[in-house]
Amino acid sequence: MATTPGSDTERSLFGEILDWMLAPLLFVWPLSIAFTHYFANNVANFPYDQALREHVAAIARQVKLVGGKPVLTLPASARALLRADETDSVYFHVVTQDGKLLAGDKELPMPSELPGDASLSGEIYLRDAEYNGQDLRFAYTWLADPTLPRERWIVVEVAETTEKRTQLANKIVASVILPQFVIIPLAVMLVWFGLSRGLRPLTRLRQTIEAREPADLSPIATRRVPEELEPLVEAFNAMLERMKKNVEAQQRFVADAAHQMRTPLTGLKTQAQFAIRETDPEALRHALRQIAVGVDRAGRLVNQLLTLARTEGGEPAQQRHEPLDLAALIREVVEDWVMVAIDKGIDLGYEAEGDAMIMGNAFLLREMAKNLIDNALRYTPGGGHVTCRILNNQVSVVLEVEDDGIGISEEQAELVFERFYRVDDAMTEGSGLGLAIVQEIAMQHGSRASLRPNPQGRGAVARVVFAAWQAPPPPPPEPDDFSELYRQSPPIGT
Repeated sequence: MATTPGSDTERSLFGEILDWMLAPLLFVWPLSIAFTHYFANNVANFPYDQALREHVAAIARQVKLVGGKPVLTLPASARALLRADETDSVYFHVVTQDGKLLAGDKELPMPSELPGDASLSGEIYLRDAEYNGQDLRFAYTWLADPTLPRERWIVVEVAETTEKRTQLANKIVASVILPQFVIIPLAVMLVWFGLSRGLRPLTRLRQTIEAREPADLSPIATRRVPEELEPLVEAFNAMLERMKKNVEAQQRFVADAAHQMRTPLTGLKTQAQFAIRETDPEALRHALRQIAVGVDRAGRLVNQLLTLARTEGGEPAQQRHEPLDLAALIREVVEDWVMVAIDKGIDLGYEAEGDAMIMGNAFLLREMAKNLIDNALRYTPGGGHVTCRILNNQVSVVLEVEDDGIGISEEQAELVFERFYRVDDAMTEGSGLGLAIVQEIAMQHGSRASLRPNPQGRGAVARVVFAAWQAPPPPPPEPDDFSELYRQSPPIGT
């Protein structure tokens, strides 16, 4: 089915395959007719050429040399029999090479060249020429005697028009071509039927997809799928799996947002109603400050929910991993949080030795570091210490965030990465999403985050272990011509 000009719709696969199968056939068919005609002419010429040869040989046997002079004894009945052809006109002559006619048609053209070797006398040759506006087929030979001069050699020629040959060739061509007018349409019908049967799995696949419920994202079974369609179905199943993850992430985001935003919004509404009824300026300012604090908390919750949704959704920009120096990246994040730590009276430190190359995504790793530092600062009282540390043993790179805050128990360490779980039962500000974001990012980097009691004393230590990245070795340099020549040549004087 052809497309209209300017349409972006591709042609049907059925029509495309049919075109590519029939177009070569339509191209080859005229060639087959031309070849058939050529070979039919060759086949038609063969029996009539044999008859011409026999006529030439029969006439040549009637020529005798008597006293060095040629004598032809050809009865009138033989000449009549020679010309007795109902379809073609037959001509012949017997003539010396110098033009002396012994018998036959005088104006019949002679061969343009005759071999000069008398030992080839008696060989019969064929040629095509024109005579009286007619195309003739010639068979000729010459009779030579080494004792006679060349101009007295005798040429015997028999020629006939080509009507019988043309008729026979046309019959051969017709016997080959006419059945093709039946065979080719039949072949087209068979091809059409075969394509319809062959493309039936595509129709079944389309019907299977159309019959699905809108919410059904389960993979399509490949049990009855042809081998050629399996990669397509597998790619479609992979897309369904990605869509399923995105839908689940969106559903979790909606559920989490609906659950977590209800409380701060209710608090904001309560504070706003209280502020509307309040007449004391000082109490009104207090209510407005509470509203501002509630807005900040709600804004932070929304930002964390959006970060978690983007992380779980796997946006294309966040899926690209590349070699990066984790030590330099964590140092930049620590510098951004120094002023926050100073405002809280907490000593925020950074420790690292040299580069720490890993394969990762810079945007996600910054989000991870920000949440780990924010979590440590929230659970560390004023005067405490928080240290970000990078450990590198050439096999793995470890990110540690150590604090001396309220600490954590072994039981709580297994639960802190769940969403909305909080260690101190809401004694500090927070939504319980920071460590969930950290765990999601760690899993996207082939790792898992852990939070354990600080073995040095109070507080806790958060750890994420990454596989170290090693740069591939450079390819060996190609030797230049002179160094290779010098290496292979023996030293001078040896």
